[in-house]
Amino acid sequence: MFKKLFSEFRIPVRFHILFWIVYFVFNFFRFASINKDYWYSLKSNLVEFPLNIVITYFTIYFLIPRFILKKKYLQFFFYFSVSLIVFYVIRSGLNYLLVSKDLWPEAQGYQEPFTLIHFVEVTIGTIYVVALVSAIKLAYDWVSEKRKNDELQRIQLQTELDFLKSQIQPHFFFNTLNNLYALVIKQSPNAPDVVMKLSEIMQYVLYEVKEPRVSLLKAINYLHSYLELEKLRYGERVKSEINIDGDIDEVEIPPLIFLPFVENCFKHGVKKQGDIKVIINFAVRDKFLYFSVENSLDEQRDSAPRHGIGIENVKRRLDLLYGKKYTLNTSATDEMFKVSLKLPL
Repeated sequence: MFKKLFSEFRIPVRFHILFWIVYFVFNFFRFASINKDYWYSLKSNLVEFPLNIVITYFTIYFLIPRFILKKKYLQFFFYFSVSLIVFYVIRSGLNYLLVSKDLWPEAQGYQEPFTLIHFVEVTIGTIYVVALVSAIKLAYDWVSEKRKNDELQRIQLQTELDFLKSQIQPHFFFNTLNNLYALVIKQSPNAPDVVMKLSEIMQYVLYEVKEPRVSLLKAINYLHSYLELEKLRYGERVKSEINIDGDIDEVEIPPLIFLPFVENCFKHGVKKQGDIKVIINFAVRDKFLYFSVENSLDEQRDSAPRHGIGIENVKRRLDLLYGKKYTLNTSATDEMFKVSLKLPL
C-alpha cells in the first residue's frame, strides 16, 4: 500500500516531455525572431536543447538533493559553477563545429566569443531554465509531500478509529456477560432471553458496524435492544423512553457512539430500590444531530458519574472525527444526570 502511495507522487514522464517540447518551441521562435533566421535558430536549439536537459536534471536530481537539502551550500555553488563552465565549453564548441562559426550572432556589433561577457550571456539562459525547472520540481514535491502526509495521517486516523471502535465491543460484551452470569447464578428465567437479545446485539456489533458510518435508525434500534436487555435484568423497574424529533431517514452517524452513554445510565444510575429512569432524545435540526440521555441517580453514589473506558473512548473518537465541531456537555441535579451531544451532519 505504501509503495503504491509513494509512487503516485512522482512526476509522470508525459509532463517532462510536454515541458521540454514547450521550452524548445518557445526558444526556437524567440531566437528566430531576434536573428530573423529560422534555420539557424532550429540548428542551434537542436544543439543546446539536449545540453539544457542534461544540466537541468543533473542539478535538480543530483546537486540539489546531495548539497542543498543537506545545507552544503558552498559545495553546491562550486559544482554548479563547474557544470556551467563545462556546459558553456561543450555548447560553444558544438555550435562552432555544427552550426556556425559566428557564435554570437544576436550580439549588437562584433563581439568576441569565449569572453566573460559571452559566458555570462550564455549561462544566464541556462540558469534561467534550471531555476524554472527547479522551482516547478520543488513546488510539485511540496504539494506531493503534503498530500502524502495527509494520506498517512488519514491512514493513521482510520487505524486509530478502528482500534477505538474495536475496544467498545469487548467492553460491552464484558459488561453484558457479567449481567448474564448474575442471572444464571440466581437461576433467573430471563437468562435465555438475555442470550437471545445478546445474540441480536452481537450481530449488529460484529457485522453491521464495519463501515465508517451507519444509519441513525439502526443505531436507535440497537439502543432499543440494549434497553430491552437491561429490562430483562432489572424487570419492571426500568422506565425508559426514546424520543425522536425530525427526519432521521437519511441521517448517518459513526457506529457505537451513543452506547457508552446509555451503558453509564445502568452503571451509575441503578438504585437499590425504586425505578431506573432512562430518557433518550434524538433531534435533527439545522444540519445538526442533537442527542441527550438522562438517567436517575443513586443517592448513595456520586452526584456526577465517573467516566469509564467507554466514555473516554467515545470522546477520543469524537475528537478524531469532528475536531472542535462537536459539543459534549454533562449536567446533574439531585435526582437526574444528563449527557448532551451535538454533532454536525
